[in-house]
Amino acid sequence: MRDRLGREITYLRISVGDRCDLRCIYCRSASPRLDTKEEVLSFEEIVEVACVASEFGVRRVRLTGGEPLLRRDIARLVELLRERCDPVDLSMTTNGTRLAPLARELARAGLDRVNVSLDSLRPGRYRAITRGGDLAAVLAGIDRAAEVGLTPVKINAVIMRDVNDDEIPDLARFALERGFVLRFIELMPVGEAVRDGFWRRSFVGAGEIRERLARELPLIPDDEAGGGGPARYFRAEGLPGKVGFITAISRPFCAGCNRLRVTATGELRPCLASDMGIPLRDALRRGELDRVREAFAAAIAGKPPGHRWHEAPTRTGMDELGG
Repeated sequence: MRDRLGREITYLRISVGDRCDLRCIYCRSASPRLDTKEEVLSFEEIVEVACVASEFGVRRVRLTGGEPLLRRDIARLVELLRERCDPVDLSMTTNGTRLAPLARELARAGLDRVNVSLDSLRPGRYRAITRGGDLAAVLAGIDRAAEVGLTPVKINAVIMRDVNDDEIPDLARFALERGFVLRFIELMPVGEAVRDGFWRRSFVGAGEIRERLARELPLIPDDEAGGGGPARYFRAEGLPGKVGFITAISRPFCAGCNRLRVTATGELRPCLASDMGIPLRDALRRGELDRVREAFAAAIAGKPPGHRWHEAPTRTGMDELGG
């Protein structure tokens, strides 16, 4: 299915809940409003959404949160998606704190790979950025994911000025030497990140990140990385990993956007930058799948040409959107 600009929609990100065991400074407020259990989509409802999406040509599904590994019996959801929809690529974004004990179960259930958020390699700094996170647990989760075949393991690092920008070379070497795929992500004006001017004060563009990295580690464009996502990838001579740059602000990639999002409470969002969505939950609970199909058709037809972050931030928090 193509939208009015000819973009083929093949990717669906589904938030399985808004709860998280971390409170990252750019993502989540210290005291977030949490959805009730009744407000959040059930596993069966999530599977029905994914199966309808597959009718429209969606081939890639990513489970997000909040923190998806907080959802009880999450491996069962992976199994159901494999049994009922069987996407070409089924992945998950996680903060990694609970990944080590669950990685093998997820792989056996049919998960293909994971993206792990990691904004610092210094325990004290990591604890400060996440408001209490344990770096050792995350590193153990990354290693375990690689051991059980949830690969390529991708690491997401949001770079913030005067917060962690001095770790750019360290993060790159960590991934490159271990065969991981690191994506440096520009801080986006979404939810908590815009509070008290934090986004404008802390933003670091990908061009600056590349320049600072090049002083210590020459990079070569990697034409084989691909993956259909927004990152532009590079490699370093003699090292197995890759480094990518996601330039949502400095070099928007909206013209090639191929994704839709579903929030934990069942709102279908055609764009990360939009605060508007089409509710699916009531139709799902009434068994009205034709209404769900109509919503997907409307979301694809109404997908905006690009974000408007130069005019206004996104009020919805990244944790609610399924970042």
